[in-house]
Amino acid sequence: MTKHATPPKQEKQLLHLVFGGELETLDGVSFRDPSKLDVVGIYPDNDSALAAWKAKAQSTVDNAHMRYFVVHLYKLLDPEHDKL
Repeated sequence: MTKHATPPKQEKQLLHLVFGGELETLDGVSFRDPSKLDVVGIYPDNDSALAAWKAKAQSTVDNAHMRYFVVHLYKLLDPEHDKL
């Protein structure tokens, strides 16, 4: 009988969503057309999510109403995470 190697234990995934769109007003967070939201992607850690957010935000700097956000999905998937 052969033993299978156990894969190395991975750290808990801390998924982040980066998305954006055009806001109705500069001081709010309501989107002009939610059906046109730009979902940039889901990233495995904060650093890669911030890099994606920064790149998209800089690419739309000419449109003052365009905003991108980072959502900490792991907090939604595991609300107890920050209570540990």
